[in-house]
Amino acid sequence: MEEFKKILILENEIEARLLDSVLKERDIPHRIKSYHDSAYDGIYQAQKGWGVVEAPLPYKEEIISLYQDLPVRNQLPSEHEE
Repeated sequence: MEEFKKILILENEIEARLLDSVLKERDIPHRIKSYHDSAYDGIYQAQKGWGVVEAPLPYKEEIISLYQDLPVRNQLPSEHEE
């Protein structure tokens, strides 16, 4: 079994679902873990992000590239826009 490592941090559940769908479609082994903890009412998600993608390291660059190409990522306003 391949060792899974942290690849990137997800900002929200929409990103998580979209990326999960794309990775499954391409048969890329991965795990998506949410930082939500009901005992703390999701407080760690505000500090750490929504969750994390874990996968074998040989897939890291491909996963990052796919993440950057997600439609939801391209619709976010840039830091310079008002």
